Amino acid sequence: MNDRRAGGRGGGGAGSVVVLGATGFVGRHICEVFGAAGWTVTGVARSVQGPPAPYDIVPLDVVDAEPGRIAALLAERGAGVVVNAAGAVWQTTEDDMTRANADLVKQLVAATARSAGRPRLIQLGSVHEYGPVPRTGITEDTPTAPVTPYGRSKLAGARALLDATEAGAAEGLVLRVSNVSGPGTHRASLLGMVAHHLATGSPEPLRLAPLLAHRDFVDVRDVADAALAAANSQASGQVLNIGGGQATSVRSLVARLTELAGAAAEIVEAPSAGGRPPEAEWQRMDIGRAGELLGWSPRRSLDDSLRDLLAHARDAVHRESLSSALQVARTTMAVSDHR
Repeated sequence: MNDRRAGGRGGGGAGSVVVLGATGFVGRHICEVFGAAGWTVTGVARSVQGPPAPYDIVPLDVVDAEPGRIAALLAERGAGVVVNAAGAVWQTTEDDMTRANADLVKQLVAATARSAGRPRLIQLGSVHEYGPVPRTGITEDTPTAPVTPYGRSKLAGARALLDATEAGAAEGLVLRVSNVSGPGTHRASLLGMVAHHLATGSPEPLRLAPLLAHRDFVDVRDVADAALAAANSQASGQVLNIGGGQATSVRSLVARLTELAGAAAEIVEAPSAGGRPPEAEWQRMDIGRAGELLGWSPRRSLDDSLRDLLAHARDAVHRESLSSALQVARTTMAVSDHR
């Protein structure tokens, strides 16, 4: 094994890792998994919020940072591996997606090239880089034809790393990740939205677009395990699919979430006014190559993922309620003090 990287990193061994997007949904779990495996973890995020983490978090907007600044951080932290879990997907513009999902990877490639030992770069990509695929398993050899700004920007980021590895200017892997579920799922996503609605106990019906799709889902903790396996691997310059390996009806998942919540919630499926009837998207990733090269396969069941998603959503709603009550109490006290 060539262990020339600053901070060291070998097959199955621990070293120093820098995780971009460390306070995000996926990034938090990646930091936890690397930390549990004995790695020295440095998280990087635009801002440091929430409870203290058991690892360092450096506040830095890497999207706006010059490669030299990023390289200096990697050298300071002795990074042997960089995991890019940063990016833009929810409630953002196409320009922002291009900067965060494509341009950032180019900056990372330039930064790692300047760094002593050239840290290994693990890029988290997306199943949306493939675009719509007929009812067949998606392999890494499936042609890429993304139809959304998000998919196009993620594909551009993947190509930036793959081109660099082919030219000998970088070392690393692209992990093309399917739809991610589990504790902390973003509320703007379908499952996150449903879980939050159920956690609030709202009597109002939840209106959704027709749930016709079958999609591939993977638990966020399995994604984190895949990132760790990729860091320990000698493979480079390849794309690996990371998913659940099965097409699952999203309607059945919403129904199961409702069942797990034990609530008589009303879910209403209705197309948008004047909109075209949605197509029944079907998606299943072939994850065999990740098993062969990384020894990875998903360990969490979808049911466990949904249970933990719902539990996390309930905890979040409870914390928000306590925070609101505390704010009201402080406001009331402040008003009383001024009388």
